[in-house]
Amino acid sequence: MIIFLLLLFVILLILVSCVRIVPQAQALVVERVGAYLSTWSVGIHFLFPFVDRVAKRVTLKEQVVDFDPQPVITKDNVTMRIDTVVFFQITDPKLFAYGVENPIMAIENLTATTLRNIIGDLELDQTLTSRETINTKMRASLDVATDPWGIKVNRVELKNIIPPAAIQDAMEKQMKAERERREAILKAEGEKKSTILVAEGKKESAILDAEANKQAAILHAEAEKERRIREAEGAAEAILKVQKANADGIRFLKEAGADAAVLQLKSLEAFKEAANGKATKIIIPSEIQGIAGLVKSIAEVAAEEK
Repeated sequence: MIIFLLLLFVILLILVSCVRIVPQAQALVVERVGAYLSTWSVGIHFLFPFVDRVAKRVTLKEQVVDFDPQPVITKDNVTMRIDTVVFFQITDPKLFAYGVENPIMAIENLTATTLRNIIGDLELDQTLTSRETINTKMRASLDVATDPWGIKVNRVELKNIIPPAAIQDAMEKQMKAERERREAILKAEGEKKSTILVAEGKKESAILDAEANKQAAILHAEAEKERRIREAEGAAEAILKVQKANADGIRFLKEAGADAAVLQLKSLEAFKEAANGKATKIIIPSEIQGIAGLVKSIAEVAAEEK
């Protein structure tokens, strides 16, 4: 009974060991008697005891490999070091298991060779400014070369380009000169804008001063005009009042029945008032001259009688 139980336990262990569960994003390459049998994908699978075995467990997720810097020479004989990053994915587990002995090392060597070929056709300046072009060419070359290994290269990136120390010093000096040039340009533009703003401010101030002077002159002219109009209106009104008073006096004389002699005397009084003014020459009608003589004669007779 003990032997039977031991045998049963061993058989159960063998059966359990023959069960394989393949998780997501993985695949198993299975061999039977040393020869390729099949590729198991996600799910539960059973191995034939002592005959089948799992030759390789393959990860189907995208993988990233960062290779060490590789020395390369440009077209103008400048030696530099470039390190690359390769993003790849296993598409065929069987080819990956049997295509090449060490796939990662093979990809690294292939990357270094392809990089040297591409950089050898470019000059230093082109190498420093054409990363995207270099990445595209390397990805295309590596993808074709790794296809027989069941590997698809999705992307290749130049992680870092390390030129020689002398080139780095020259580049730093050039960058410093470029920064100083840009600083000088920005400073000159700032001074130019400041000068323009000052000139515009002076122009605006002069315009405002001219407008203010213009408005002041207009207001002064309008005030002078208003003053003269008011003076003219006052003088006209005074003349009208004088004329009205004279007309009223003549009308009163007429209504009182004054004869021609009285009217002539009134005219003489008017000339007397005129003589008191600023006139330097007065023309007196002949009729008034006669009445003036008459008045003088009457005055003399009256004096004699007195």
